Amino acid sequence: MSKKDYYDVLGVNRDASDDDIKKAYRKLAMKYHPDRNPDSKEAEEKFKEVKEAYEILSDSQKRGAYDQFGHAGVDPQAGAGGGAGFGGFGDFADIFSDIFGGGRSGGGGGGRSNVYRGADLRYNMEISLEEAARGCEKQIRIPSHEECDVCHGSGAKPGTQPKTCSTCGGHGQVRMSQGFFSIQQTCPTCHGTGKQITDPCTSCHGAGQKKTNKTLNVKIPPGVDEGDRIRLSGEGEPGQNGGPSGDLYVVTHIKPHAVFQRDGMDLHCEMPISFSIAALGGEVEIPTLDGMAKVKIAGETQSGRVYRLRGKGVKAVRGTDYGDLHCHVVVETPVKLTDRQKELLREFDAISQGDVATHNPRSKSFMDKLKDFFG
Repeated sequence: MSKKDYYDVLGVNRDASDDDIKKAYRKLAMKYHPDRNPDSKEAEEKFKEVKEAYEILSDSQKRGAYDQFGHAGVDPQAGAGGGAGFGGFGDFADIFSDIFGGGRSGGGGGGRSNVYRGADLRYNMEISLEEAARGCEKQIRIPSHEECDVCHGSGAKPGTQPKTCSTCGGHGQVRMSQGFFSIQQTCPTCHGTGKQITDPCTSCHGAGQKKTNKTLNVKIPPGVDEGDRIRLSGEGEPGQNGGPSGDLYVVTHIKPHAVFQRDGMDLHCEMPISFSIAALGGEVEIPTLDGMAKVKIAGETQSGRVYRLRGKGVKAVRGTDYGDLHCHVVVETPVKLTDRQKELLREFDAISQGDVATHNPRSKSFMDKLKDFFG
């Protein structure tokens, strides 16, 4: 009986990508696997057919020969041997290990060990408000690992070599089966490397790496705020089995400032002014992040009034805009008065009592409210 077209078996077009072919194989292999279809000869034959088609189309050379010459261009027995033995759950386990992210181990020691990306690290950095506003460059020291200079990363004593792991046979993984599920896990003996070190290096004790510290320069951009993260790519924990290193995240924390409180891009500060300037008006100097600035105070200014200085806040971390500086007026009561100052204030108070409604409207309003409250 003539064989079906391999593309028709997998249900893909002839120009299908490798990923499309693999996805189709996964779906059909799971559907027709004998462990899901016990005592079904039809499912078993379908599974063999799917497996044979995938073995040809997943190999670029075999696929090229098949596309040019059809079944005559490839060995007609290419998939027969591999499809006969279902007891080991080989292909079904490979599908599940791919789905769950594990590595695969093939027959005859041809597998590969798990490759893991290194963990990300976090470094908390305290900076001043001025450094956050203007940007700066800081040096930090973080724990790291470097290749052992004695065994050059092998973990084995010089003159010796790691041996193939006896537990996993060098695959780096062991297979655990339950029902029709077969899940691969990292080998507990070699931890995924596929090798055992019987004579470890005395310098690194078989780790292949040594702990050390490294110094990094971190550029803090202008405008960073509390809790912002700066990523240093590849500066995290090293990967395993050739995997990429993780990243280092530098998290900024702004130290409390003696004068300013920050609110996003805006700054706030108290602006104490004297009793006389509050009443008569005048000009006062206040600090900003760029130096001193002058603020004109209007006459009869009350405590709590806010003067805004545009563009005197913090630059946006992304963009060119600047926040504002909000100056909150606090009228300061004079202290340590001289006898003459006290005399003048008493005289001033006596004059003011003659027309409270005009000179102290808030006080007059408050007293009126008290009268209404108490009847």
